[in-house]
Amino acid sequence: MPELPEVETIRRDLEPLVVGRRITGVEVDPGTLRLLAGVPLETLRAGLIGRTIRSLGRRGKYLLFELDDGRWFVVHLRMTGRLVWRERSAPPEPFERAVIQFDDGHDLRWSDIRKFGTWRLHASAAEVIERLGPEPIDADLTPRQFRAVLAGRTAPVKAVLLDQRRFAGLGNIYVDEALYAARVRPDTPAGELSAAAADRLFRACREVLERGIAHRGASFRDYVDGQGNEGRQHMFVQVFRRTGKPCYACGTPIERIIVGGRATHFCPRCQKRARRRAGAPRETRRAG
Repeated sequence: MPELPEVETIRRDLEPLVVGRRITGVEVDPGTLRLLAGVPLETLRAGLIGRTIRSLGRRGKYLLFELDDGRWFVVHLRMTGRLVWRERSAPPEPFERAVIQFDDGHDLRWSDIRKFGTWRLHASAAEVIERLGPEPIDADLTPRQFRAVLAGRTAPVKAVLLDQRRFAGLGNIYVDEALYAARVRPDTPAGELSAAAADRLFRACREVLERGIAHRGASFRDYVDGQGNEGRQHMFVQVFRRTGKPCYACGTPIERIIVGGRATHFCPRCQKRARRRAGAPRETRRAG
């Protein structure tokens, strides 16, 4: 799934191309109408065609297109969504499902193998943002605030980090990488982290997200940037999808378990099991 670095890369690619451009057409494949989250296609067309894009922002994993009538067109890539800029004469993209046409002869092409992505019109960006927690890379997020979100929680720390209501933008790749960098085992109850461990994790979350942006995202399978090119972050991962391969730091084989329903990768030596309080639950099972 595209996470904060991937979505931010797409935003940076598309912003200078779409801002100031007027939408002239919207087409959606009849088999992909779930993209519209229950809204009739003609309603979306009426809301987009003729509108000019004022700005392109992002919060967490959402792309936020500000329209000139004050409304917001919000895109979520979900598992396998792609959004690429193409000349109208270019051949269709693989698994192309929808197209937004612009007044300069270019299209935004939507491809989605699994068809889980969504397009929605909102009266304000707040309708999306208010449901999300702070981003780990927010300049005004402090270590104390980060620790406060973890404090008292019995859920595994990985599950808390993946909860978009707690922290926006983190997903499976960057959580595994941050926990490894902070030397925190993923199934440790969040509330049992020491202040020092929580501070290491705070710094690690920022660092892995910033590194992912610098490398233009991770292209393990489906992700491409706004021009259709792969990122490079997958070439630099330390634990994610490295099951059985030696840890770069100590040589111990990387293990894969399930934490909070998600495949999770870690080094059992570098990320040792923390001592638990009596009765604290551990929501972990070995991956098959």
